[in-house]
Amino acid sequence: MLTDKTIERLYTEARDRYAQIGVDTEASIERLKQIAISLHCWQGDDLGGFETSDAGLSGGGIMATGNYPGKARNADELRADIEMVLSLIPGKHRLNLQASYAETGGKNVARDQLTAEHFSNWIAWAKTNLAGMDFNGTFFSHPKADSGFTLASRDEGVRQFWVEHAIACRKIGEQMGKALHSPCITNVWIPDGYKDIPADRKTPRLILKKSLDEIFAEQLDPQYNLDAVECKLFGIGSESYVVGSHEFYLGYAIRNNKLLCLDAGHFHPTEVISDKISSVLTFLDEILLHVSRGVRWDSDHVVVLSDELRAIAEEIVRGDFLSRVYIGLDFFDASINRIAAWVIGTRCMLKALLIAVLEPRQMLCQMETSGDFTSRLALLEEIKTLPFGAVWDYYCLKENVPVGLAWLDRVKAYEKDVLSKRAH
Repeated sequence: MLTDKTIERLYTEARDRYAQIGVDTEASIERLKQIAISLHCWQGDDLGGFETSDAGLSGGGIMATGNYPGKARNADELRADIEMVLSLIPGKHRLNLQASYAETGGKNVARDQLTAEHFSNWIAWAKTNLAGMDFNGTFFSHPKADSGFTLASRDEGVRQFWVEHAIACRKIGEQMGKALHSPCITNVWIPDGYKDIPADRKTPRLILKKSLDEIFAEQLDPQYNLDAVECKLFGIGSESYVVGSHEFYLGYAIRNNKLLCLDAGHFHPTEVISDKISSVLTFLDEILLHVSRGVRWDSDHVVVLSDELRAIAEEIVRGDFLSRVYIGLDFFDASINRIAAWVIGTRCMLKALLIAVLEPRQMLCQMETSGDFTSRLALLEEIKTLPFGAVWDYYCLKENVPVGLAWLDRVKAYEKDVLSKRAH
């Protein structure tokens, strides 16, 4: 294990290496420190939620695979697990919560009747532990989603139920934003679509537009709530047609000044969201990212430091979009220690952002503008082997979080002392 003295010495050497290409590592670290990642609550309990009704993981293309022991069984356990995660990650971050994680005191509360009171424990806890909260309507795992349609349903009763749920979620998000003095992004994602070839693609999209117009009819103060709509190519049970496609929501977001949510797993396996960021932000003020890792399909694997993750971070930084892009994570792996999954994914997202802010952006842009593409390519390749790891270790040290794999020892100890004692 590296000593503090060794970490500082290696950092000094790295600082000097970066200075040779005009990069100020101290400024880069300060820049990274300002970025809040929105961790997703559902990694801790495999999207189970805490509803007491007969809602269950059915109908809607949502599935966590694996049965690793120790998942959170209630909100207190989930909050304790998240606190453990936060203690292992540098910086101050956010939490992305689903509506199905309401605490209702054992009462059956319909989703269209949820209020901020059902999330009061989360909000109180967030005041101490988080930089802010984000929120999502839960349009799956419910009897009224079993048909595969929610906001685009031809059944008016079903459609209206989900409209009222979405309206309730916006009000909850608004209260979260007020309480935490940070805008809450309230995101809408629905699973609506057909497993096989539809005869009518048009009508469900017209119905969805009608529902969205009703949901967003009331203007909420953007100081407290920001609305996002999330697109998808396909899902389990909707392989042939998804109502809320990329083109649908892109058009809706532009026309109605909403955030567009780009999920890294919601496109064709060879299609990447890094290439979409600058295009979308040419026409939208802000966007939301759900950073995930699909393997062959939207499988929501734990985020790793892949080429695409680096490309996402690079596009955000190179385009000077840090103030216009909200970064959230979205994966759920139940085959490994759930806390380790959170830590690996979040630390990798932060590492990618660190690599991006350590780029000699001005030098690269000057080369490109002058037409010196040879030097541009040479420099882009050279910086790949610069010692960003030494800068990362130093950042972790200064933030009083474990350096290197030391975090894994704490997770293993937590598993032995806490997780192993939870009933399967």
